[in-house]
Amino acid sequence: MHGGEYGILGMAGVGFFGMLVIGFLAGWIAEKAMNRDHGLLTNILVGIAGSFVGGTLAGVLGLQWYGFLGNLVIATAGAILILWFFGKSEQPRGVQESRRDGPYGGGMASQNEDTPIYHSADDKKQD
Repeated sequence: MHGGEYGILGMAGVGFFGMLVIGFLAGWIAEKAMNRDHGLLTNILVGIAGSFVGGTLAGVLGLQWYGFLGNLVIATAGAILILWFFGKSEQPRGVQESRRDGPYGGGMASQNEDTPIYHSADDKKQD
C-alpha cells in the first residue's frame, strides 16, 4: 500500500461500506470468541471501535496490515480486547460465580433432581 492511501476512519484502503462490513464481522467474531450475545448494531459498533483499539496497538507494536483481511484481523483483535475489558469491569472484584447462577449461586441447573419445584401454594398441597 502506498503511503497516505487510507480510507475512512483510518482503515487502510477501506471505504465506508467496507468499514461497516469489517465492523460487523469483527464484532460478530469477537462476540462468538468471548461467548457473548449482542445485536447487529452492537457488533458493528464494537467492531469499528475494535479497529481503532487494534490499529493503535498494532501501530505501537510496529505491525503493518493491509486490505480487507488485515483490517479484519486487527479490528477483531481490538474488539476482543474491548469485550474482555468490559466483561472484567462488569463483574465485582472477588466474585467467581457464573452470571447465570445469580447472586446466591446454584441456579436451576444445579438443583437436585429429587427436590420438588413448587410454582404455587396449590402445587405444594398436592404432595
